[in-house]
Amino acid sequence: MEEGYRDRTAFIKGAKDIAKEVKRQAGKKVGRHMDKMGDEYTKRSYTRFEEDDDDDDYPVQAQDGSYYRSNSRANDEEGHSDSTEGHDEDDEIYEGEYQGIPRADSAGKADGQAQAQAQAQFRDLTAYEAERRKDQEELAQQYETILQECGHGRFQWTLYFVLGLALMADGVEIFVVGFVLPSAEKDMCLSEPNKGMLGLIVYLGMMVGAFVWGGLADRIGRRQTLLISLSLNSVFAFFSSFVQGYSSFLFCRLLSGVGIGGSIPIVFSYYSEFLAQEKRGEHLSWLCMFWMIGGIYAAAMAWAIIPHYGWSFQMGSAYQFHSWRVFVLVCAFPAVAAIAALNTMPESPRFYLENGKHDEAWMILKQVHDTNMRAKGYPERVFSVTTIKTVKQMDELVDMGDSVAWHQKWRMKLTQLFHQVWSNFLTIFNPEFRRTTYMMMAVWFSMSFSYYGLTVWFPDMIKYLQKQEYASRTKVFIKEKVEHVTFNFTLENQVHRNGEFFNNKFMNLKMKSMVFEDSLFEECYFEDITSSNTFFRNCTFISTLFYNTDLFKYRLVNSKLTNSTFLHNKEGCLLDFSDENNAYMIYFVSFLGTLAVLPGNIVSALLMDKIGRLRMLAGSSVISCVSCFFLSFGNSESAMIALLCLFGGISIASWNALDVLTVELYPSDKRTTAFGFLNALCKLAAVLGISIFQSFVGITKAVPILFASGALAAGSFLALKLPETRGIVLQ
Repeated sequence: MEEGYRDRTAFIKGAKDIAKEVKRQAGKKVGRHMDKMGDEYTKRSYTRFEEDDDDDDYPVQAQDGSYYRSNSRANDEEGHSDSTEGHDEDDEIYEGEYQGIPRADSAGKADGQAQAQAQAQFRDLTAYEAERRKDQEELAQQYETILQECGHGRFQWTLYFVLGLALMADGVEIFVVGFVLPSAEKDMCLSEPNKGMLGLIVYLGMMVGAFVWGGLADRIGRRQTLLISLSLNSVFAFFSSFVQGYSSFLFCRLLSGVGIGGSIPIVFSYYSEFLAQEKRGEHLSWLCMFWMIGGIYAAAMAWAIIPHYGWSFQMGSAYQFHSWRVFVLVCAFPAVAAIAALNTMPESPRFYLENGKHDEAWMILKQVHDTNMRAKGYPERVFSVTTIKTVKQMDELVDMGDSVAWHQKWRMKLTQLFHQVWSNFLTIFNPEFRRTTYMMMAVWFSMSFSYYGLTVWFPDMIKYLQKQEYASRTKVFIKEKVEHVTFNFTLENQVHRNGEFFNNKFMNLKMKSMVFEDSLFEECYFEDITSSNTFFRNCTFISTLFYNTDLFKYRLVNSKLTNSTFLHNKEGCLLDFSDENNAYMIYFVSFLGTLAVLPGNIVSALLMDKIGRLRMLAGSSVISCVSCFFLSFGNSESAMIALLCLFGGISIASWNALDVLTVELYPSDKRTTAFGFLNALCKLAAVLGISIFQSFVGITKAVPILFASGALAAGSFLALKLPETRGIVLQ
């Protein structure tokens, strides 16, 4: 049968070429007599050479071996069909040949013909869009019927766990930098601005990644795009565990964030296209649990690995591999596992049908049907679908020839792909989707601004309360005189003002949170000192020796050195061994906060298809808004932890409903593009929320409470204005 197609195609192409050549020769003969027949020529229409010589639509074989139905009339006008390739340039040369000087009325007629032709093309485009929309509506109804026949079983549950690993990798990525920052800031000598940038760089990368991968998934496929994005995340997460410099680590975490940014938009869209309408809301909500599992995995690994400083090695002072780098490496495992598992799964059949690939989609749907029927004990049941509606496609095949260099071909392909992605993104702002898009932007922004702002503000407030409690136990010594004393024990949380130290020895000790102000050190000896948060302000050192210490000059603030020497200073920034309890508290709080969303996940999954997406979204947002006012009672560490768990457990239902609603509001050819754009906006709002809320830590609680509650109230109000999608087929 394939040879028959090829013979018929070759015959038609030959006939078309002959017809074109005859037309061209006839045109040249007319041109030679044009000067003699100028008046008559102006009355003739150029369209006499464009008579309809097209046959009915026929299948044409593309370069990849697949068949598509070509509209011959449209292809003839645009010069893009296979039958006219290689002759377009000649035709254009003929059409532009000198035909004599037209008269004024001829020029006017030519303008009128051009305008009429443009109007005809516009009408053709409008008709094409209407036909394509009709195809999509028919496909949506038929596809839902097919999913009902395939059932819900082993295939969907297998895909659930595979895509869950990808979503788990996204949850891990959010927590990685926050967990390693206390250790990495000392290992890489980070200043406060550098620490802030390292905390935000992941969100910036995920913002870019969500937009880029979401747009690509609608053009090259959900599975392929997800594989590329997860691979990028895995590679640079692996590199980030070994690079030494701050700039290199920042760059690797940025690209790692770009890679994982495509996870959420693609995973939910991909999974939704295998779910029937009565199962969609519930099972998409169950899928959200893997984000929680990712957070628990990150907290547990940090708790188990980072405090074990023995899990490290170093090569001189130039290369150090501490335990926190082992943790970064372990956090790449979910993405690697997702890549391995995803290679066993097929592409979304809905994506294939939207792009005219009938046979590929049919085979995948048959696989879904047979897998589920065998698991249910009905292997004899036959997949009854023989033909599935496909959406009308535009002919975009362009033969660049063998003479074009490979890099030029790639550049042209990438340029075309960029224009396709960008034009698809602009369609979500067309009148049909404009109101929905603007409303969703407002809801996503308000939810993200309040949620991420508060979830970062909570731990910072806990740290602030810990510092206040620690400062309340500070011992202060004023105008003390110490002579001929050897200090060989840990000095911690002390302030010495106007002291005099003569012929004292400080040997083999640690200094933590020590401050010396306006003090005199004469003929003192410092050896093998490890310090943390220790400073000498306005002090004077006379005939003092520093040997093998980390008391760098930036710790000596406005101090005077007379006949004093530094020998064999400790290189680089050393890890602080005295923060184990604080590190455990950070991991424990994050673990509890992540685990607290489990009840909210369960409730939202069970009720999503019963009460609807909008009620779930608005109701959870209102309760979260009310819970914000309890923040004013958080005056202790335990109270803040309890409030963090309460807020996380309530607000997760809003996120689940928002994810389901976003999937169902947009058609398949725009789904991941719209989801990616909204998720990118979410990360931008997260950056703004974190930056603003952190600035009020230790200053006031009123402003964060008002910001969070106001944003949640606005989001819940706008959510009620959106259309309900429960019980409708996937567009």
